[in-house]
Amino acid sequence: MEIPPKSPDGSEKSPQSKEMLTSNTTSTLCISSRSESVWTNASRSKWNIYHKPVIVVSVGAAVFLLGMVITSLSCIQIENKKIYKMCGPAFLSLGLMLLVCGLVWIPIIRKKQKQRQKSQFLQSLKSFFFNR
Repeated sequence: MEIPPKSPDGSEKSPQSKEMLTSNTTSTLCISSRSESVWTNASRSKWNIYHKPVIVVSVGAAVFLLGMVITSLSCIQIENKKIYKMCGPAFLSLGLMLLVCGLVWIPIIRKKQKQRQKSQFLQSLKSFFFNR
């Protein structure tokens, strides 16, 4: 009767258990991938699809308005005029950048959704004709 050699860390694992570990890992990787919606056909709500660009647009608009307020404060005679003249345009440009990025992101998501719908339609057609 042979005794399997022990591993250096002292645990006794058979080759079968090592194979099972790697197979579980690969299935876990497929399940937890970023593009999980590709594997499942569950429909998502509009908020789940568009929440990130809506948040970016909202934050961009808020920062842009803050920049407008700070820039307008630099026109009024107050003691820290130089600070307002530096910070105002910085907030304006940052807010405008976030606002434009969010507004461009929305059509990109719409285009991807249309492509995904076409892909699912073509897959269903392919399965209909080839599985007969």
